[in-house]
Amino acid sequence: MSKIGVVNGVSSGASTARDHGVQQITTRTDSREILANAHRDIARLHLDDYFIVDVDAHHVEFDSWSEILDHLENPVLRHNAKSMTQNWPNAKQLAFSNHPVGLTFQDVFGRIPHQAELGEHVEKTDEHRDLTLVRRAMDSMGIRMQVVFPQPMLEMGLHPEPDIVTAMTFAYNRWFTKTILPREKRVKTLLCLPFHDPDASLKMIQEFGETPGVVGFMITSQRHAGVHKNMFMRIYHELQERGLPLAFHAGPTWGDTMTSTMNRFLSVHAMSFVTCNMMHMTNWIVNGLPERFPKLKVIWIESGLAWVPFMMQRLDHEYLMRQSDAPLLKRLPSEYIQEMFFTSQPLEVTLPHMLEATFKAVHAETQLMYSSDWPHWDFDVPARIAGLPFLDEQAKRNILGENARRLFRL
Repeated sequence: MSKIGVVNGVSSGASTARDHGVQQITTRTDSREILANAHRDIARLHLDDYFIVDVDAHHVEFDSWSEILDHLENPVLRHNAKSMTQNWPNAKQLAFSNHPVGLTFQDVFGRIPHQAELGEHVEKTDEHRDLTLVRRAMDSMGIRMQVVFPQPMLEMGLHPEPDIVTAMTFAYNRWFTKTILPREKRVKTLLCLPFHDPDASLKMIQEFGETPGVVGFMITSQRHAGVHKNMFMRIYHELQERGLPLAFHAGPTWGDTMTSTMNRFLSVHAMSFVTCNMMHMTNWIVNGLPERFPKLKVIWIESGLAWVPFMMQRLDHEYLMRQSDAPLLKRLPSEYIQEMFFTSQPLEVTLPHMLEATFKAVHAETQLMYSSDWPHWDFDVPARIAGLPFLDEQAKRNILGENARRLFRL
């Protein structure tokens, strides 16, 4: 069990363990209790005066998995998925998913378990339970708008069956845009693309590109795909023509060649969230995609920031020695990177002087956007940004919400 107060924004308030002076977080603990300190930050840091946009938060779609499976268009796949939920009751929330066993280590062996299941009490009303939980987190942190993603669906890029990936991506997106988005204007999303299938991805953009609340599209970064391949150019062209950004959302995996050598989830979590986006960024830049699609805005999500200065220096160094390998580039790789957008979570704060230098390197005042990554165990509350001493008032406002307002035309 986790003792309240050990994670960002966590409450030290009352619970059933009050007599012992300790509150334990369980999967049943109310989000508003977990975020009690974050709620106090609103008054302490005057956050109610900020337009705060959370560019990366999650809900637990497994809690609504049966509803999502109902949106499978193919009747055979829908029947097969439903049969799994009926005949394998212990796996009723996993049918057709690609949720790897290793990710169960995320709850730190029960010490921070709330992301494993949002099992807190919610009164039965006409409002969908997932929406109630999203609102609780937003209101507790003083967030005006929140870009909400799924969780286990982010592992679909490594799913062994491409047809199921396409079908499940459409099913989830149709469920989310019908069930959640129309009922809360403060909730936005970047919809996942079935990126392995360019035709299906184009269909996805055309079907949902004008849906209220859809502010762009997203590629789950844990996948073995070269984003520079010609088969994907139609996707980038379509997004550029529509003025919609493309995001790369990182995630962990214990199954790749590199991470399979690691014996601790700490190692996997530290490296795999970053290396997947490093690979895609390298292919994106070296193959000249910023020149081919100069108006397409690109966002890198949930990789933190510490890796970005490394990429800027490393790619510049190599490019200056081998410019013939990147003939489409007209500028240094670092200059293209400085025009990309990044989200803040998880913000590496242990070495403040290096964090400050990183903010300068990535042009954070105009290119960085706050994200919480709630309800994951390593979430960051708005005070992470508001409390940085090297940022002036306007920079804090930009990062907490104004950059997102501009990018997503909120």
